Amino acid sequence: MYRVLLVDDEILVRDAIRENIDWAGLDCELVGDCENGRQAMEFVQEHPVDIVLTDICMPYVDGMELSHFLHDNYPDIVIVIFSGFGEFEYAKKAIQYNVSEYLLKPVTAVELAEVINRMKEKVEQKREEKQKMEELTKTSENYRKNAQVIRSKAIEALVNCTTNVEESLEKLRSMGIELSAVRYRVAMFDIDLYSDMYQLDMEKRQESALMAFVLYNISDEIITREQAGVAYQEGGNRVCLLFQEKWSRNFAAKTREICREIQDKMQEVMGIEVSVGIGGWVKTPDKLLISHDMAAQAMQYRYLLGGRLLLDMAEQPGGRSVPIDSLLETFTEAMKAGRREDVGAAFQEMKDAIRSALVEKSRACMYLQQIIRTMDRICEDVFADMHCVRQGREELLHQITEQKSFDSACQIVEAYIMKIFNMLSDMNSSSEERQARLALDYIQKNYMEPDLGLNDICSYLNISTSYFSNIFKKMTGETFTEVLIRARMEKAKELLEKTTMKNYEIAKKVGFSDPHYFGISFKKMTGVTPTEYARGKRK
Repeated sequence: MYRVLLVDDEILVRDAIRENIDWAGLDCELVGDCENGRQAMEFVQEHPVDIVLTDICMPYVDGMELSHFLHDNYPDIVIVIFSGFGEFEYAKKAIQYNVSEYLLKPVTAVELAEVINRMKEKVEQKREEKQKMEELTKTSENYRKNAQVIRSKAIEALVNCTTNVEESLEKLRSMGIELSAVRYRVAMFDIDLYSDMYQLDMEKRQESALMAFVLYNISDEIITREQAGVAYQEGGNRVCLLFQEKWSRNFAAKTREICREIQDKMQEVMGIEVSVGIGGWVKTPDKLLISHDMAAQAMQYRYLLGGRLLLDMAEQPGGRSVPIDSLLETFTEAMKAGRREDVGAAFQEMKDAIRSALVEKSRACMYLQQIIRTMDRICEDVFADMHCVRQGREELLHQITEQKSFDSACQIVEAYIMKIFNMLSDMNSSSEERQARLALDYIQKNYMEPDLGLNDICSYLNISTSYFSNIFKKMTGETFTEVLIRARMEKAKELLEKTTMKNYEIAKKVGFSDPHYFGISFKKMTGVTPTEYARGKRK
């Protein structure tokens, strides 16, 4: 039986989850529900919990603070975060707290049940790993007493600020390590094959420990030779370098050269690819955690950029955004128009924008899921029955988040795009209705252009004017000009009712270059002048 704690400040959400999930069927027990993080912290201190389902935005203590607390104090608890799209910039920080899953609100019962099943597996995995690690710890106690481990622990304590800085520096001095430099930075190495990018069995974990030992020795040898700093092991299988700038104006470039040499040496000696993230510069040892966290952040970008990564965070521009709305608009237009090449180009542009912005995995997945949902909206305009489109969609969204690389996730999305594109093409090929619908859509988006004419829309649709005129009249019962004038008049009536704009201003706004002709056209359609219409509506 797996014990689940629900944390959400909305009682209706808690009630819905409590009542709509077959807890017994999932071999789970809902042991409690809390309305904020503070209550949840108190609960886990008094009751055993395996899985926590938590919202982000809550009073007193939010979901981020709760995740931080659980990560530090109850690492065996598996965490699942609910959030709205607008909260993902905030939620991405939860990566460092080992959050196992993100769910975009609203969450269906089916989706939540699937997530709980996956979290059960993670709980079991953690239990097994904990047992094996306990056994491993017993057998490796003697090894941990050697000088290398002691030195690594001392440096790690300094960098991570887990002990007093002066005490850490004094302890390192007693080991012959003097930290006295103009500035410092941390580089973090991780073996790609044994990283979080892959699922590791026990044999692979043991193998990874050996490879990490080799990586440490190579790193220590090279950085000692260059008199550029010290190497140390950090937790699991990561190796870090603490660089000290003492002697060169080109030291920044030298640090990258050293990191690349270590990568090359591991490839040569062991046939293993290693990624490295290099943190920014700090001036004093007490600020080393800032550089360390930047290096750790760089490692997260392997999802986007692939393995054997060497990323210097001091060289990366900050604050780059993804213009997802405009990109999706271009993509939508290409899909509706049935232009396969333009669809592919639009998708490629979105991929490039996501990569260049260096977003975390959670946000990259969100963008890909937005594309899927955009496809749904496109299909809703065409298909009366959406079952054929939505069948298997939840599994599709899950597959996207489960991929270990951005490229593999994009392949899944691209396959889905082509599937929907082909469905739309099959339905709409040689369809007069489709051409008329696209024409109406084009008119609604471009009616304000005074030079909009038949040639423009026929060029957009890539059909002849005579053919278009025939099918448009047949499908709508009106000519192109009649529909265009009507669209302009409807917008003009809206502006006359809701604004104090002058008639000539409205005329220009709705696509008439001649205010006099606008007045004639308006009276012809409505029976009154624009001024009379406005006066009547504003009484």
